[in-house]
Amino acid sequence: MDSEACISFPVLGEPAPDFEAETTHGPITLSGLKGKWVVMFSHPADFTPVCTTEFMAFASIYEELKSLNVQLIGLSVDSISAHLAWVHDIREKMGVQIPFPIIADLNMKVANKYGMIHPGQSSTAAVRCVFFIDDKGIMRAMIYYPLQNGRFMPEIIRLVKALQTTDKYKVSTPANWQPGDKVVVPPPKTTAEMEKRPSEGYECKDWYLCFKKI
Repeated sequence: MDSEACISFPVLGEPAPDFEAETTHGPITLSGLKGKWVVMFSHPADFTPVCTTEFMAFASIYEELKSLNVQLIGLSVDSISAHLAWVHDIREKMGVQIPFPIIADLNMKVANKYGMIHPGQSSTAAVRCVFFIDDKGIMRAMIYYPLQNGRFMPEIIRLVKALQTTDKYKVSTPANWQPGDKVVVPPPKTTAEMEKRPSEGYECKDWYLCFKKI
C-alpha cells in the first residue's frame, strides 16, 4: 500500500500535516498559509442536503473569521468540476456566494493525512471534521461530527476566539466561556505562589480556581 494512502490522525500541539492541493481558488499549500490561522473543514459530498446548509452557514461566518486572521478552507473527495458546479448552484438557487476555497481531494491524500475517512461511517466520503490550526502551523483543536449532523457555527467562532485569547493573555477559558467573560488564571505551581494567590486581586473560589477580567 502507498504510504500516502495510509490513514493517519493529526495530534494536538504538533505541526499540522502539510499538504499541497487544488482548490476552487487555485493551488494552495498549508505551509504557504503560515502567519494566518486556518479553519479547515471537510464535508461528505457536494450536492447533498446537510452539506448545502453547512456551506451557506460557513459563508455567513467567513467575514468574521477573516477579521480574526483566519483562512477558511473546505474539503471533500469530489472533483474541482463538481465543486464549481455546486458553488454555482448554491449561488443561483440559494442566493449565497461561497467566498472560501474548496479542496478537491479525489485521491483522498489530504483526507487520509487528517483522519477524515472513518470506515464506520463511510470508506469513500469524509466525515464532518473541523481543524483549527494556528498561525505557526500547530494543530490546536479538532472536532468530528457524523455524516448526518450539521455543525454549529457559533461554536467555531467561539473556539477560535478562545484559542486566540489563551495565546494573547496566557490564560485558560472556563466551561461555556464567551468573549467578554472572565477567564481562568493558571493555578499556582509552588507553595509560595499558593500562599500569595489571595493577595493578587483575582476572584478566587479556592486557591486553585481563580478568575479575572481581561
